[in-house]
Amino acid sequence: MLNTVTYDGPAGTPLLIAHGLFGSARNWGVIAKRLSATRPVITVDMRNHGGSDWYDSHSYPDLAADLAQVITQPTDVIGHSMGGKAAMVLALTQPALVNRLIVGDIAPVSYSHSQTGPIAAMRRVDLASIESRSDAKAQLTGLEPGVAEFLLQSLDMKEKRWRLNLDVLGAEMDKIIGFPTVSGQFDGPTLFLSGANSPYVQREARPQIKALFPNAKFAKIPGAGHWLHAEKPREFEAAVSAFLA
Repeated sequence: MLNTVTYDGPAGTPLLIAHGLFGSARNWGVIAKRLSATRPVITVDMRNHGGSDWYDSHSYPDLAADLAQVITQPTDVIGHSMGGKAAMVLALTQPALVNRLIVGDIAPVSYSHSQTGPIAAMRRVDLASIESRSDAKAQLTGLEPGVAEFLLQSLDMKEKRWRLNLDVLGAEMDKIIGFPTVSGQFDGPTLFLSGANSPYVQREARPQIKALFPNAKFAKIPGAGHWLHAEKPREFEAAVSAFLA
């Protein structure tokens, strides 16, 4: 079972939130708490992340199966990036578990970019020598703005270790940036919510999206990039709330 954080809310359809690569349940704490004003909300640490168990595999069928173990009744699901792909595979393979689906800034396609740069940056940090997060940040070099701060949320200062299975995430990167061949469709209400400044969900992907999710709708958050929930949290919450209502 995955490590979970639950936010109690009024009785209703629960909402499950699956984070992206290098993230954790705690990244979604503020948004989850706000959304719990109308429903119970569950955030998870995906496998090989946070407080969840480490495995030798990081395939989307495995990630989807992990999410299924958390669900006890038909549930609304939000997944961002890697978590969005896992949520899509869950909806396609076990549609009875998913009521409504929100996919945050990702499409069911393979991408050419790799996320091995952050893994290399984390490996370069001399964990034995650091005394503070600022020490670690000074060693996290060669990253885009804001990425170091994001990665540091997964640094366990007490244990001097990353709460990320860097070896497996690196070895399984082709699976993470890819998307598995999945038969079937998810006919439930689906929202592909993207950042207007993000290149991750191109119009060219819409035929593939519609083939798998025939009732998909599309929306963009102005001024947001790939990390739309962190860059524009209020707008993200408003879009999610409107769709789930």
